[in-house]
Amino acid sequence: MRTAIEHAAVSTVDADGTEFRDGHVVIEDGRIVAVGAGPVEADVHLDGSGCLVTPGLINTHHHLYQWATRGLAADSTLYQWLVTLYPVWRELDTDITHAAASAGLARLALTGCTTVADHHYVFPREGGDQVAALVEAARRIGVRAHLVRGSMDRGESDGGLPPDNLVEDTEAALLGTEQAIDTHHDPSPDARIRIAAGPCSPFTVSERLMAGAAELARRKGVRLHTHLAETLDEEEQCLAEFGCTPAEYADKLGWLGEDVWMAHTVHLAPAAVSRFGATRTGSAHCPTSNGRLGTGIAPVRDLLDAGAPVGLGVDGAASNESGGLGEELHQALLQARQRGGPRALGVREALWMGTMGGARCLGRERELGSLEPGKLADLAVWDLRGLNYAGIEDPVAALVLGATPPLKLVMVGGETVVADGELRTADASALARELSAASGRLR
Repeated sequence: MRTAIEHAAVSTVDADGTEFRDGHVVIEDGRIVAVGAGPVEADVHLDGSGCLVTPGLINTHHHLYQWATRGLAADSTLYQWLVTLYPVWRELDTDITHAAASAGLARLALTGCTTVADHHYVFPREGGDQVAALVEAARRIGVRAHLVRGSMDRGESDGGLPPDNLVEDTEAALLGTEQAIDTHHDPSPDARIRIAAGPCSPFTVSERLMAGAAELARRKGVRLHTHLAETLDEEEQCLAEFGCTPAEYADKLGWLGEDVWMAHTVHLAPAAVSRFGATRTGSAHCPTSNGRLGTGIAPVRDLLDAGAPVGLGVDGAASNESGGLGEELHQALLQARQRGGPRALGVREALWMGTMGGARCLGRERELGSLEPGKLADLAVWDLRGLNYAGIEDPVAALVLGATPPLKLVMVGGETVVADGELRTADASALARELSAASGRLR
């Protein structure tokens, strides 16, 4: 069956920035087979009048389990927030994680997101198979997932922030990561589930775990992810402990390269920005979360100019209670301009970061991130017919500068996940009830 979305504005986000005012996207067997102007031959015709078709948005950094602890420590710094929440997260089990992840993924899909990178680093000793709970949630909602098997081996007694009974032994953390890769990682081009290796951050893991995770990931052919340079506190700690900045520490341990993307990268010196560009190390920019925790504004313009891949991230729902990705296009543009002036980031650059930039961070630019024949049919159809967008001539400006539009359609591999603003893969009311029960039990 050939399905055509017709009579829509189309922003392909390809290398030439191709756009159509009255265009079509044709889907067959889970892939895009044609993109162009005007109507087209197909078996099924979907009317996209008044809509904008874009690639599905790609979330490059999240903590889905945190959907069970939203609203806590609302006025804290990052370190205070972590110290408050670690003892709560110690009580996670697979049911809570599955309920939180299912709800979080549903919210992401309802804001145009088709691929989610989730960094899960909390493995309570009686918490069951946390990775499996996340895999099942992704399959339930129908989005692609890059699950980062995180880890922590520095508890309070070793100078870290987490309670000692929430961290793993170094070898156990590496073994757990290898098992997750062997069990769940799919290297095929149309993969729905991939695994990456991701020690939590330099201040919660040992040097041995950082280096061991890098060796393991490269031996297994998977990507690497961690938090880096998120706060000034982190920089001060790194300087005191290691005599270098977080970026210099990561570089020393082999943690810069085309197979690596970092979360936040707020506090990067110009030399570090240059190294990110030279090594093609990716950055997951999380503007709302950075604002919620007051950590600063990342040097996005500088990273883009240096040639580093930059994607967008929602971050954990406990530091971004909204949990939607569409609005991060708007927030990224505002923060870039606050930092660098009115020309620091354009509306199409913001859309690029949310699509192709994210695909580059995850190593999926050949399959995802743009609307081109041969690529996977992951797309969002934004409905711009309402009062909020009336009179806005440029549909991309309407998407990025206005309120996040309702979605007429979200497809993943040509399969419908959202239609007419409603989740079609699961019952949203049931997800809400499950999440409320899980949150109450955890608290």
